[in-house]
Order: sequence, then C-alpha cells, then structure tokens
Amino acid sequence: MDSPPRFKLTVVFWIGLALLVLGTGPLLLIILAAELGLTSDPNPNPIGPGLLAFFTFWPAVILIVWGLIASVLRYRKQAG
Repeated sequence: MDSPPRFKLTVVFWIGLALLVLGTGPLLLIILAAELGLTSDPNPNPIGPGLLAFFTFWPAVILIVWGLIASVLRYRKQAG
C-alpha cells in the first residue's frame, strides 16, 4: 500500500521567508525597542533599516506566494 505524498514547501518559499525576516526584522526590532523604552530616542528615525524593509518586503511576499503555489501544485501532481 502506498503512503500518501508528504506536503513539502519549495526552496523558493524558504528564500522568501528568509528575505522577509532579514529585510524587515531590523526595523521591527528598532520599533519594538523604542516602544519598550530601550532606546534613548522614543521616536527613532531608522533610515537604513527602513529602506531595507521597503526594498525587501514585496519581493519576499512574491517569493512566498510563488513558493506556496508551486508547493501546492507539486503536491496535487504527486497525489494523483
């Protein structure tokens, strides 16, 4: 008896997720630190991390969606 195929996410999905975390993570950490009062400036203006998040967010979302679609299509093809 054959076991059902396992659902496996593609490499494209994992690259997109890594890009999202590495691209938006620094900005989110700065925002969180400012909210918790860990920075000397309660309203920081992080230009570098903001630009990094701006330029990586949509490419990361596109790669994640593309990877999910490819994973579902591959799973359906294997399932029959």
